[in-house]
Amino acid sequence: MITVADMSFSFSGKKLYSDVNLKLTPGNTYGIIGANGAGKSTFLKLLQGELQPTEGTIAIGDNERMSSLQQDHFAFDEFSVMDTVIQGHQRLYQVKQEMDALYAKPDFNDADGAKVAELGAEFEELNGWNAEVEAGQLLNKLGIDDSMQYTMMGELTENDKVKVLLAQALFGNPDILVLDEPTNGLDVQTINWLEDFLADFPNLVIVVSHDRHFLNAVSTNILDVDFGKITPFVGNYDFWRESSELAQRLQSNQNVKKEEQIKQLQEFIARFSANASKSKQATARKKQLDKITLDDIKPSSRKYPYIKFEINRELGNDMLRVENISKSIDGEKVLDNVSFIGRPGDKIAILSRSDLATTTLMQIIAGDLEPDSGTVTWGVTTSRSYIAKDLNDNFDKQDAVILDWLRDFADEEQKDNTSLRGMLGQMLFRGDDALKTINVLSGGEKVRIVLAKMMLLKANVLLMDDPTNHLDLESIQSLNDAVVDFKGSIVMTSHDHEFLATTANHVVEVSHKGAVDRIDTTYDDFINSESIQEKVKALY
Repeated sequence: MITVADMSFSFSGKKLYSDVNLKLTPGNTYGIIGANGAGKSTFLKLLQGELQPTEGTIAIGDNERMSSLQQDHFAFDEFSVMDTVIQGHQRLYQVKQEMDALYAKPDFNDADGAKVAELGAEFEELNGWNAEVEAGQLLNKLGIDDSMQYTMMGELTENDKVKVLLAQALFGNPDILVLDEPTNGLDVQTINWLEDFLADFPNLVIVVSHDRHFLNAVSTNILDVDFGKITPFVGNYDFWRESSELAQRLQSNQNVKKEEQIKQLQEFIARFSANASKSKQATARKKQLDKITLDDIKPSSRKYPYIKFEINRELGNDMLRVENISKSIDGEKVLDNVSFIGRPGDKIAILSRSDLATTTLMQIIAGDLEPDSGTVTWGVTTSRSYIAKDLNDNFDKQDAVILDWLRDFADEEQKDNTSLRGMLGQMLFRGDDALKTINVLSGGEKVRIVLAKMMLLKANVLLMDDPTNHLDLESIQSLNDAVVDFKGSIVMTSHDHEFLATTANHVVEVSHKGAVDRIDTTYDDFINSESIQEKVKALY
C-alpha cells in the first residue's frame, strides 16, 4: 500500500502539485492520466523515492518491495539477459553476487563458509534457487527464447531490450509495480499477454500510458493529474471520460430532476459494469462502481483540440497501387516484394513487428524514399498530405515562427492572421503561442502543428506514420474522431490499438519476407484471426 499525505512538490520555483492525499491499495491497477507536462512521470519518481516531496509525505507499507520499468535501454548493456532480469529483485541479485564472490575466493576459509551459509538461508527465503527458472519462463512468455537468455544485452535489438526490461520489472512478484509507458516498443501479442498478466496480478500496479485500449483493459482506477491536483476516480479511462461528459450534460441541463439524474447515472454504471473484460478488473470495478453517487462524478477540465479533415475534391476510381516493393538499408533487407491496392475509401493500417519496415514503406509511399525495386502509383485524382514519424522531417525551417510557417499552406481566404490564429486556437495554441518558433515546441505541439497544416491542405489522402506517438490522450481522442469522420482515404501506422481498431478497414502486415494483405478487414479481426496470424508468422 502507498499513502500520500498532504503532499506538495515544487520544481524550479513552480508548484507542480499541492495538497495531494491518496491511498493506493493492493489488488488495484491505477492508471495515471494528464496532459503532457502535467507531471505524470514526476509523480512516479516521487513514489519511487527518486525525488522528495517539498511538503507532506509518501509512505510505503513495511517490507514492501517496489519494482519499476527501466527507461534507460542502455543501462544493462554489459550484463547478460538473465542477470538483467534477476536484477529486478535487487536484494536477491546482491545476495547471489556475494555468494558467487565468496565461492570464487582461492583462500576460502571457515568465516567465508559461515557467511555463505548465512547468505544461502536468505537466498532460499527469497526463492533464489528458482530465480533463473522463473526468469526464463517469464522471458519465454515475452518472446525471448532460451537461446537468447545468456546473450549480452548490448547485442539485442531495441524491441528485444524492451521485452527484457519489462521482464525485469515483473520478476519476483513485487508488492508494488510501477510501469511508465510499458507498451512502447511492444508488438500486439506481447501487449495482450501483459494485459492478461496484470489482470491476474494480485498486488498494487501504477501505470502511465497513452494507450487507451491498454488503460481500459488494466485499470481499476484512474488518477487524474490536472491543475496541480491528483484526483482519484473509480473505473478505467473510458469510464472517467464518459462520466465526465455525463456530469457536464447533467450540470448544463438544470431542468433534469435529481431522480432522473440518479437514473441516468445508474444506467451508465450498469453498462460499464457489464462491459468489464478482465477478471480482476471486473470484480474490483463492480465493487467500487456500485458505491458511486452523483457527487462523485465531476466534469473534466480537459481541453481537446478541434481536428477536422476536409477534402478538396472527391477521389476517382483509382487511389493507390503498390507493386513488388523491396528495400534494403545498410545491407539488411527491410521490405521484400510488398504489394497491395488501396481503393477509394480505404483506411489502410500498415503493421509490422519492425518499426523500420513500416516507416520505410511509408517514406516510399510518400515519395520521400526510392525503393530498390517495385513501383508506387497514385490515382490522378489523389491529393496527399503526410505526417512523418521523425518530427523534424516535417519542417524545412526549425527557426520559423508557427504563424508564418502555417501561412505557406493556407489558401488566399485563410492566409490572414485572424483565420490562422483562429485555427491555432482550435489546436490549443492561444495568444502569443502562435509566435513561438518550431524549435522550442514539444513533440506533441509539433504534431498538432503538422495536423493543422494537413487540415489546411484538404488533401483527399492522408499519410500518417505513427501520428499518436507524441500526443496526450485528449489530442489522441480528437485525432481518432477526426480520422473516423474523414471522407477520404488514409494510409497509416500506429501502435495505438484503439486508434487502429476504430478506423482501419484494410490491414497490411509487412516484413523482410513479404506481406499479408487483407481488404475489408478490421484491425481486431486481423490480429484475432488464427488463419491470418498463421500467415503473419511466416513473415518472421
